[in-house]
Amino acid sequence: MYHIRPARGSDVSQLFPIVRDFATSFEPRYDAFASSLRHILDNEAAWLGVAEATDQLVGYLLGFDHLAFYANGRVSWVEEIAVRSDWRGRGVGRVLMQAFEGWATLRGSRLVGLATRRAAPFYRALGYEESATYFRRLL
Repeated sequence: MYHIRPARGSDVSQLFPIVRDFATSFEPRYDAFASSLRHILDNEAAWLGVAEATDQLVGYLLGFDHLAFYANGRVSWVEEIAVRSDWRGRGVGRVLMQAFEGWATLRGSRLVGLATRRAAPFYRALGYEESATYFRRLL
């Protein structure tokens, strides 16, 4: 089995390979990752949860919240969610999403949003609906 807990600084070496496997547009560098992790752990508007099974990390979710005019208050966004390939299909992603939704609810968020290119069926199965098109410009 596995359980969800807040990430810790000591998770850096186990978390990085999962992040590296998740990335498609960028090549994660360990030094940049470790620096970002320290800042995220200190950011009250960030939620970083990990799925841990027998002292090994098998997945994570990184999300944030902020105020938005259109929602008359706070909204929360899933920035990244990844589960190791050998752990997919066991409910890890679903439980990570539920934990993030619980945090977002406690923070007073009006919605949880995300962008996806590869996992639309997963989010539909969780009750999410398509709402917008995602655009980006690399800088």
